[in-house]
Amino acid sequence: MALPDRYTRLAMVFHWTIAALIIANVIGIWTIDYFPENAQRPLINLHKSIGLTVLGLAVMRILWRVTHAPPPAPAGQHGWERTLAHLAHFALYAVIIGLPLTGYMHDSAFKGAAEHPLTWFGLFEVPRIGWIQAIGQPDKEGLHKLFFSWHAAFATVFYGLFALHVIGALKHQWLDRQRELQRMWS
Repeated sequence: MALPDRYTRLAMVFHWTIAALIIANVIGIWTIDYFPENAQRPLINLHKSIGLTVLGLAVMRILWRVTHAPPPAPAGQHGWERTLAHLAHFALYAVIIGLPLTGYMHDSAFKGAAEHPLTWFGLFEVPRIGWIQAIGQPDKEGLHKLFFSWHAAFATVFYGLFALHVIGALKHQWLDRQRELQRMWS
């Protein structure tokens, strides 16, 4: 059982697993151009599988969060800091759901979908979003580009929120001398 000033163990597992998967996906997509062309399709497939995993874990994390209150903020935090933390967490949840959803929409509008089935780590096929896949060309190509722009916008917002999240945690840990990091360590 978690101490009152810490997150539950399952919340910690969700947090760190999702964080690690997102970081792996970011590194993978940022470095994909350094790989030979014949290795890029498997990396894209891995990116999609990780994204689908993040989506599933994020939904479970949100359900856990709705049913399990987080520990109270450390004593000494100002009201504006608590409000900013709540807003930042809400925005992070929205982006962590929005990123894989827009990626899934983008993939569903892929004109080469028939030649490149969407699978989860090659274990089973994941159906694409039917109404998007059913749209004819050239409208589908336009949606493919639109959904990619949404996906890229969510990624950009994520980078900023991630930086704020890390900076905020480190500020509370080291400048304010609060036990912020211990709340999310096992």
